[in-house]
Amino acid sequence: MTQTAVETQLQVLEHEPYLQVTWRDNETSARGFVVIDQLVTGIATGGLRMRPGCTMGEVAELAREMTLKMGAFGIHVGGAKGGIDFDSADPRAEGVRERFLQGVRPLLERFWVTAGDLGTQQEQLDRAFSRVGIGETSFHAAVVRAEDQSEVRSRIHQAFTTRMDGLLLSELIGGYGVAESALAALEHQEIPAESARAVVQGFGAMGGSTALYLARAGVKIVGITDAQGLITNTTRGLDVELLLSARTSRGLIDRSVLREDDGEAPGDEWLDMDADVLVPAAVGHTITTDNCDRIRGRFIAEAANVPTTPEAEQRLLERGVTVIPDFIANTGAAAGAWWVILGEVVSPAGACTRLSEQIRPLVRDLLSRARETGTSVRTAGLRFARENSQRMIDEMGGAVAFRDLFPETPQGAQIPDVGGEAATLSYAPDLTEARATDIAEAVLHAPNASFPGAGDVVESPLENGRRPAAAYPSYWPGPADEADSAQP
Repeated sequence: MTQTAVETQLQVLEHEPYLQVTWRDNETSARGFVVIDQLVTGIATGGLRMRPGCTMGEVAELAREMTLKMGAFGIHVGGAKGGIDFDSADPRAEGVRERFLQGVRPLLERFWVTAGDLGTQQEQLDRAFSRVGIGETSFHAAVVRAEDQSEVRSRIHQAFTTRMDGLLLSELIGGYGVAESALAALEHQEIPAESARAVVQGFGAMGGSTALYLARAGVKIVGITDAQGLITNTTRGLDVELLLSARTSRGLIDRSVLREDDGEAPGDEWLDMDADVLVPAAVGHTITTDNCDRIRGRFIAEAANVPTTPEAEQRLLERGVTVIPDFIANTGAAAGAWWVILGEVVSPAGACTRLSEQIRPLVRDLLSRARETGTSVRTAGLRFARENSQRMIDEMGGAVAFRDLFPETPQGAQIPDVGGEAATLSYAPDLTEARATDIAEAVLHAPNASFPGAGDVVESPLENGRRPAAAYPSYWPGPADEADSAQP
């Protein structure tokens, strides 16, 4: 089948951002930027990064990515992003961050829900919000729209302070989603996880948890990189949990724990490894036309934001290498946070269960769409995300909300056992560290997200047995249908 060109975000979403703001610090040379790409129900979401050289263009691109993520997963908020051009390691960084928050305070009060990002930890951000008097959490703009704000704050605190597999929700959910997307792609090609090999570039929060959950599913992790280079074991695979135990807060691995048959190589050799799945989990624009021809894998699951240039992805498409785009693969962190905010899940275990139930059929269907239409998974995903986002605006409002951000809790809500749900996954997260109060997961209303209907492009129905997208409104005010609730 003839394959068409990979569509970029700018080709598919040809629109100007809703709002762009530039801030200048009066005490340092720091500059800051906020881009609200799109408002849905009068609100937008996206993290706040801090790094030297951050630009308005970078922030705008990432804000558009957030619009795509929310659209693809049917979460009724728009996309935004913030960035500060300053070194987060500078001792003055905390003050710069607080002055930036003061400068853009009107947006943070009502319109922009932000979170930790590159160079900004969630704990730092929450502390800064408290110090400048905005609220207790960077999710403030959403919390103030709840009828019971204290209940929402309590739910957020519980979910984000509970550990599972030794990790906090913010540390595990993003990589868990990347792993699930890669496993769905392998399953779609009938490649058993136990026979698959993967290499992960970057061993921070996203790369570390991706490697962990791929390994838990049986995938052999043959290579992991950090800033010091590449660690390999092509025979029996790397011991991911051992490496995690030796990882510093900056994602560096203590080489003294390496086993006798573990090897080391220059960092850029991860591209040359014989693996079914490659996971770029470090920085953007890692895979370019200068190096993409070295890739030997079948799938690239994008854990980092914008790690593959459009030109490189086109070359990969022509060679039969499938890219699972970032706005599908790495949306777990943003989706998990919003499911907690909206009360759809209340624990890390519930977030993982919900994410697995949604991302696997989504990836499978986008792969089918791409195959049948001769396009890339990115093109199929972009079209679906754009259409879903516009439908939510039509139904719920854009800059002006037609419906409440927080749906009413249906009467007679059921509380299933999360442990039981987790056991239905391809591999079960370790719940031993979760408190007993976290094991009962309150399902307050049916998922907001609309699964893509294969019937829109592909004639065959979705394999998971759910009804097509048209049967699921993006805003769901009533109780879940029992037949749908029973689906895995």
